[in-house]
Amino acid sequence: MDHADVTAAAGRIAPHARRTPLLRAEVDGRPVVFKLEHLQLSGSFKLRGALNALLGGELPAHVVTASGGNHGAAVATAARLLGVPATVFVPEAVPAAKAARIEAAGAKLVRHGAGYAEAARAALAEAGSAGALYVPAYDHPLVVAGQGTCAAEVVAEAPDVDAVVVAVGGGGLAAGSALTGLPVFAVEPTRCRSLHDALAAGRPVDSPTDSVAASALGATRVGELPFDVLRAAGARSVLVDDGAILAARDRLWDEFRLAVEPAAAAPFAAWLGGDIDAEVPALVLCGANSDWEPAEA
Repeated sequence: MDHADVTAAAGRIAPHARRTPLLRAEVDGRPVVFKLEHLQLSGSFKLRGALNALLGGELPAHVVTASGGNHGAAVATAARLLGVPATVFVPEAVPAAKAARIEAAGAKLVRHGAGYAEAARAALAEAGSAGALYVPAYDHPLVVAGQGTCAAEVVAEAPDVDAVVVAVGGGGLAAGSALTGLPVFAVEPTRCRSLHDALAAGRPVDSPTDSVAASALGATRVGELPFDVLRAAGARSVLVDDGAILAARDRLWDEFRLAVEPAAAAPFAAWLGGDIDAEVPALVLCGANSDWEPAEA
């Protein structure tokens, strides 16, 4: 995969996805750029990959996927935009806000299993028996290229940006961002660290998913393709604890009136903690699909 894949994806999805804005700011005396991807249709960046997966070949008669929430909402929204029926499998403990968004987009919602892995197995079986297209959440070239269009917009609009900082679950957004050529800082919760553990092991391995951001970043194992792309690109892994994530989320609201889900605040937490070695980094605020209230309310 390379930058040409991202360019092709950008052309496919442009009629359907929002080109989300950038917000330049100074925080604690340092410049920073926020990519407001939580304003994307479906409430997260994942619409980009879902659209590219559906538009990258012949349009399917039916689409099936599994998700912790955001990818399911994205596939449901993309399917509605393109006139394709969709079925989304989610874990039984899916946050109510994410389940509601999936159903509001017109998809059939199926709750199955305690975690994402169980929901994914059921979704794959359903897709196979129904002859439907299965759209993975992150481990697919079209999905990765679609997610890369987010960072590509940053490159086009802010040439002074010298790094992109993204939260990592399965690795699709981080890998797509790396294809643009920008240095990538890949941020994960300390107890939900599939990429960090994979880099340490030299291959994807199973990792625990115990975090306030697990509904979005709770992949038990980073994708094979994202891992290969990120390792080749020299992406830097950063860990932040849940307290720092919630504090960063609250600060985004207090100072900028930006209401995001915990996963989206992870890059800001890493930057506030001094873990991002860049002069003008772009922090991707990746989603806003949660029941939101300040941690100290």
